[in-house]
Amino acid sequence: MPSPPADARKRAVLGQLSDMDLRLLQVFRSVVECGGMAAAELELNIGTSTISRYVKDLETRLGFVLCRRGRAGFALTAEGQRVYDETLRLLGAVEGFRNSVDDIHHRMAGELAVAVFDKTASNPLARIGDAIGLFAERAPEVHLRVHVASINAIERGVIEGTFQLGVIPSHRASQSLVYDDLFGETMLLYCGAGHPLFEADDARLCWETLRTHRFAGLGYHSPNMALSHREQLPRAATGFDQEAIATLILSGRFLGFLPDHYAESFVDKERMRAVRPELFRYHCRFVSLIRRSPQPSRVTRAFLDCLVEVHGID
Repeated sequence: MPSPPADARKRAVLGQLSDMDLRLLQVFRSVVECGGMAAAELELNIGTSTISRYVKDLETRLGFVLCRRGRAGFALTAEGQRVYDETLRLLGAVEGFRNSVDDIHHRMAGELAVAVFDKTASNPLARIGDAIGLFAERAPEVHLRVHVASINAIERGVIEGTFQLGVIPSHRASQSLVYDDLFGETMLLYCGAGHPLFEADDARLCWETLRTHRFAGLGYHSPNMALSHREQLPRAATGFDQEAIATLILSGRFLGFLPDHYAESFVDKERMRAVRPELFRYHCRFVSLIRRSPQPSRVTRAFLDCLVEVHGID
C-alpha cells in the first residue's frame, strides 16, 4: 500500500481524540496482537472488510501507513510499531481512568492487564492459576488480559500503565514499584544430548573449568545475567526467553540454566540432563509488582490480594 501523498500528511492532524478514534485504535491493537485482519475477525466479531476499512481510516487520520498486508503477510511499518506502542499506553491510561471511576462507584469491572514472566505455569510452587480462579469468582465482570513478557518489559509496562500488575523473578528494586514476595524457583545448569558433558563424568567440574564451555544466557538484566557475570561465564549465545535458552541447549552445543520444573520433560525424554546440580544451581524468588503512584485501582488491589492469599503470604 503506497504512503499517503505529502499534502495528505500535512492535513492529517489528530487533534482531540474522539470515541471513534479510540475505537479505531482498539481495532488496530487487536489486528496487531492477532497477527492480521483475518485473524482479528473472530476476536473483534466484525468482518474483515470492516476491519480493513477501520485500519485505513486510522491511517488517513494519522497521515501514514501503519502496516503492510498482502500475499507476503501482515507486518507493521516502523511508524506502525511506534503507534502500536503508544496505543498500548493510551488504552492503558483510558482503562485506568475507567477503573478509577469504578472505584468511586465501589464496583469492579472493565479490564485488568496482568503480565507474567514465561514458564511459570509448570512451577508447582506458582499458584497464579489459582489466584486467577479466585479473582474470577470475586470480580466476574472484569475482563482479564494476561501477557507473557520479559522482566524488563513487565517492569516498564507496569510503570507506564500498560500492565496493572506483573509477576517476575526478583532481581532489583525500583522506587516506582511496590513488591510482594510470592514463590520460589530452582534453576539448574543443563546440557543437551550430543554435548561433550552429556555422557561425561562431571564430578570434578567447577566454575573455573565450566568457563571453557560455551554458555547460553538471557540477554537482559535478570538473575541469570547476574550469575553469569559473577561467575564470568562467557556468553556464546543469547536467548530472550526460557524457550530460547532451551532450544540452544537442545542443539547440543551450549550449556544454559533453566527452571528445573520446565526442563523436567526434556530430561525424562533424555534430550538434556542437569550438569552437577548440587553445585551449578541458583534460586529465584518471584514477586508481584504494582505501580506505587498513582494509587492502584480497586481491581488491581483485588487481584494482588488473590495472589498473596493463594501463596500463603502473611
